[in-house]
This record gives sequence, structure tokens and C-alpha cells, in this order.
Amino acid sequence: MGDVLSDHQSLVFVGGLHRSGTTLLARLLASHPDATGLDGTGVPEDEGQHLQDVYPAAERLGGSGRFALNPAAHRTEDHAEASDRSAQLLWDAWRPYWDSDARFLIEKSPPNLMMGRFLQALYPSASFVFIVRHPVTVTLATRKWRRRTPLPRLMNNWFTAHETARSDLPALSRVHLVSYEWLLADPRSTLDAVVDFLSMPGEVDVSSVDASGSDRYEEQWHTLRTEGHRGATKTSERFEKQALRFGYDLDDLRLAPRVPLVESNGVALP
Repeated sequence: MGDVLSDHQSLVFVGGLHRSGTTLLARLLASHPDATGLDGTGVPEDEGQHLQDVYPAAERLGGSGRFALNPAAHRTEDHAEASDRSAQLLWDAWRPYWDSDARFLIEKSPPNLMMGRFLQALYPSASFVFIVRHPVTVTLATRKWRRRTPLPRLMNNWFTAHETARSDLPALSRVHLVSYEWLLADPRSTLDAVVDFLSMPGEVDVSSVDASGSDRYEEQWHTLRTEGHRGATKTSERFEKQALRFGYDLDDLRLAPRVPLVESNGVALP
């Protein structure tokens, strides 16, 4: 597939769990003079998942903090809907909301993290940029939407999603990984690496990046652990070893790998 795009256009899928920084990353990329994001859609966060009927949006699969636990969230090139017809339907749903003159077309939706192989089958020349944020931070940030969902279940959603994504990476031809923590700590070099990967001329304005984006969650986690919160304790005990395999430390929310999902050893932030 891929013939729906003009010769000068590049399709870029941004993915990552809810509260992982997908909106920030997509908006930064879309601010580039040669890029466009979906705009004026009237749907939450201008996400393409809400504009189409080819695949179920995350809310239909359990919503934020839960959708990755639904097997239907993972799609590959073997799915029955991986067809020219699906590629055309998605293109028709998204095209009206992009600047048709732009070279780089940005589509951001959290489920993209688990559908890279499926989307690549539809658009072989597409690029993927996935952003990964510390599992504790994502769990706490999602918790305000899912008060009735236990912390261990919310964090299990993180590990299920990223285990799946990591297993799919070798099948993706063009994929770049971004650490949310490094984006906040060093936005210039982090975005320069993305721009270089996409072959975008020039650079992206990173002045809007707030380095304190995770501070309140560090404070919350410290309080929960100090007070012996049952859910926090169970979460730490259950996922401590899994977190280390991804390069994250559940005791230190500022410890994160430069290349998430690939490196296994965390690197302290500057």
C-alpha cells in the first residue's frame, strides 16, 4: 500500500500509552514548518483513532490504563483488516484534517504503540515515533481517571503494552524511540534526534517543554510509599524486577534509559 500519499509526503505515527507524553511530542513535531498534525477534528486531543472505524479506539478496549490488557489492542500484518481497503479508509478519515501542502503528516494515538506492524502493512513507507515514560509516573498520572482501578492493574497495563511493543520492534522498518524523561531533561538533543530520524530540515522549537512535568508524581509516589499504601507496596513488590529489565527503578523516578524498550540498564538523568 502507500500509494495514497503523494511522492513528497511522509506519514508519521506517534504512539505511547496515555499520559506518556504523546500529545507533547506530536505537537512539537507538528509545529515544524514542513509538518502538520490533525487539527480541528472535534475529537479528544485530535487523535486519529477517534475519526475512523477500521480498528477499535482505546476506549472500546477498556480505556486508558486498561486497553493494552485486551488482546484486540495488538494488531499485526496478519490481521484480517490489514488491507488496501483499510489503508484507503483511514486516509479518507484523516486527510481532511491535515494541511495538504505539508510534507510530514503526523497522526498521534496511544494504540499506535501496539499496532505498528498493522499500520506498516497499510503504509510501508510510514515512520513510527514511540514515546515511553516511567511506569510509576504513567500509573499515577492515569490513576486520576481510573480511581476504581487498583494500582497493580494500572501498572500491569504498562508492562503488557511495552512487552508487546518491544517484541514488535524488530518487524518495524522505520522506528525511533523517545524517553519522556530525557525529553524533559534535554529537549533540544532529544528532538534533534527525532528530526534527524525523520529527515526533517531545520529544527523544532522546544521552548514549550516544561522540565518539571513529573515532579508532582515523584512527590505522590514518595508519600504513598512512606505511608505504606497497600496498592503502592503491592505494585513495587510485583513489578520491581520487570521494571529493572526495562531500565527503570521503582525507587527513583528520575532514572530512565536513553533508549527505552531497547536498553536494559537505566542511566541517571543529568
